[in-house]
Amino acid sequence: MKFSEIQLDEKVLQGLDSMNFHEMTPVQEATIPVILEGKDIIGCAQTGTGKTAAYTLPLLNRLLQEGNQENAIKAIIMVPTRELAQQIDMQFEGFSYFLPISTIVVYGGGDGVGWEQQKRGLQMGADVVIATPGRLISHMAHSNIDFSGVSHFILDEADRMLDMGFFDDIMQIVKKLPVKRQTLLFSATLPPKIRQLARKILHKPVEVDIMVSKPNESIRQSAYICYEKQKINIVRAIFNKKDDSKVIIFSSSKQKVKDLTFSLKRMNFNVAAMHSDIEQEQRESVMLDFKNKKIDVLVATDIVSRGIDIEDIGLIINFDVPRHPEDYIHRIGRTARANAVGAAVTLVSERDLGSFQRIEKFLETTITKNPLPDSVGAGPKGSPRHSGFRKNERNPENNNRKIKIRRINRD
Repeated sequence: MKFSEIQLDEKVLQGLDSMNFHEMTPVQEATIPVILEGKDIIGCAQTGTGKTAAYTLPLLNRLLQEGNQENAIKAIIMVPTRELAQQIDMQFEGFSYFLPISTIVVYGGGDGVGWEQQKRGLQMGADVVIATPGRLISHMAHSNIDFSGVSHFILDEADRMLDMGFFDDIMQIVKKLPVKRQTLLFSATLPPKIRQLARKILHKPVEVDIMVSKPNESIRQSAYICYEKQKINIVRAIFNKKDDSKVIIFSSSKQKVKDLTFSLKRMNFNVAAMHSDIEQEQRESVMLDFKNKKIDVLVATDIVSRGIDIEDIGLIINFDVPRHPEDYIHRIGRTARANAVGAAVTLVSERDLGSFQRIEKFLETTITKNPLPDSVGAGPKGSPRHSGFRKNERNPENNNRKIKIRRINRD
């Protein structure tokens, strides 16, 4: 279904056309008409399905219809991380290019100048506030913000916000909002705590489920069963096969990210780290370099498993098996975006076999087990041997995918 077939303002359609957006994704087709009617929604959709546009486009349309002569805050979009807040703001900038709609992004980190800029924007009444819960709570306590004009409240990645302990913060913000408003809740999963939140803040919501927690079929998934000490050499072997794609390697802790980044740099790979100890200015610089192909490999914690939208990420490597199946889905969802294809490889040590089997059970599939490269030696019992391993017959190219990692000279 085309965007031009639904009741969107001509100026909104003009912005979509300039960005070459024409066909709606399933989540957009299911939710945009409902949001345009002013109804509350609880929406469940996997990452990379066009969820952000599913609520930003009808929100822009409704803001145009309502107007804002009083320069009041009209909409609040609540998100778990600054990275996602920045991504949503960039989408707003594109979609609203021809519209008189103002936005402000409110998140922690930075210096006093950033705080003052956020404060002025909130007090002057930006049409749309895109915020992380903790930072908005701080401004509520110190910046004298008026929320009486808010008519739209949107929670994106609500399940992650609750996992991060923001339930009380969300409820504190909700208490300051007008009772009469439209509330939209989007989440990748719908566990009981999400439904509990929905019952508290939504009014007669329409529930939309689109492919709940299933990876994109364009992602070729595989795994290596190995010893922990073999992992770094498996990564080296993967990188010795060449292609032009970007790579993200996910690890379970900040310290492991630091150690792995150091090891890969010692091997002369063009790599950078991303974790919560890095200052915001440096984070933005690293992500820009990664986006512009100045960095080939990003080693990261789950801080980038959601909320980034970078093209040409051809491979995801789970250096450690994620603790929850949902985390696995979000990690590998960074590849095969915008109708592209991609690969996801998980390194499974003996102690992680149980977690990996839970992922397979959750996905209701058996993930292809790759033979260990000859250069790393024999693996644990049950790992396929190189000489006798049969490739996945459905995806025979799984074991032939090549990744190019640009080497750099050490000083």
